[in-house]
Amino acid sequence: MTKKLMNKQSIIIYFTSSGTTRKAADTLAQLTGAQAFAIQSTPPYPKSYEAVAKVGKTQLDAQTHPQLDKTTVPDISTFDRVYIGFPTWWQQPPMIIHSLFDELDFDDKTIIPFTTSMSTPMADSMPHMKKMAAAFNNTTVIDGIRYENERGLRDYLTQHHLI
Repeated sequence: MTKKLMNKQSIIIYFTSSGTTRKAADTLAQLTGAQAFAIQSTPPYPKSYEAVAKVGKTQLDAQTHPQLDKTTVPDISTFDRVYIGFPTWWQQPPMIIHSLFDELDFDDKTIIPFTTSMSTPMADSMPHMKKMAAAFNNTTVIDGIRYENERGLRDYLTQHHLI
């Protein structure tokens, strides 16, 4: 990673179900100074864990990309670097992240994924992120991080010359 990445304009886009990914996004925003945006689907995901797990698994099995609530999707045209956060569901990003790639133009962007999971490493989601990004021109996906705490995130950002 080159030091010139430090001067890029950044934005954080994330999906949260339980609020855990929101905490990670808020910490990332504090450390980078980037604004964070939570995306939602329409209709929204259910509130209970059991119900959201059922919907998520049904979407995955059918490869259904849920419709995004367009009022929650930011314009990324002026940003060079896009942090994308999500909970890991069945060892990969939830299908709403696929919807995000359907909706936005990631040409000429650097994508930095971050995930929240009790046990699944970020490496499990990386092939999915790279596959989604492959549809765009001059797009780079940096190996992301599974958020555990602020110190680990700060170390990751420093190591990759992102702060």
